[in-house]
Amino acid sequence: MPEVLIGFSAAARRRHWWRTGILMLVLVGGPVAVGVTVSAPDSWWWVGGFGAFGLLTLFDMINRIYGQAVLTAAGIEFRTFVSRRSLPWCEIAGVKVRQRGSRSGIWSDLRLVRVRGRSLTVPGTMTNRMWDAELDQKLVLIQGHWSRTVGGSDRAGRSAETKRRSR
Repeated sequence: MPEVLIGFSAAARRRHWWRTGILMLVLVGGPVAVGVTVSAPDSWWWVGGFGAFGLLTLFDMINRIYGQAVLTAAGIEFRTFVSRRSLPWCEIAGVKVRQRGSRSGIWSDLRLVRVRGRSLTVPGTMTNRMWDAELDQKLVLIQGHWSRTVGGSDRAGRSAETKRRSR
């Protein structure tokens, strides 16, 4: 089986960079507004707090934007900005779509359900578009690799094809 790379397309990266840029403008504008309007000597911690939160948020978004997953014959490898992780196919019990609601809409991503332990988010699969064709293609790719390796069915006995139809 050839290796398959799963990550954001150039258009998806641009969309995420726009969101990150707008968020950074808000987080930079907060300390500037506090620093200009408050003349007390104790206002430095507001500026420092906003700055630290902004850096953490920027770091998290860079990690999400450039994170990728590589599907191999042995398993799936997660490649993010800060870590590399490999998970064999035999440790995966299923693949599911997780949806979370927020004020900015409904966010979806792919999760690997493990036989033991907590579920893991697949890097490069986060989207806020409903019925996203790219997310569906990534789901089909992962389920296809996984089902060919473990024998075609998940731990509950349902095939990957049946799971896709029931969505």
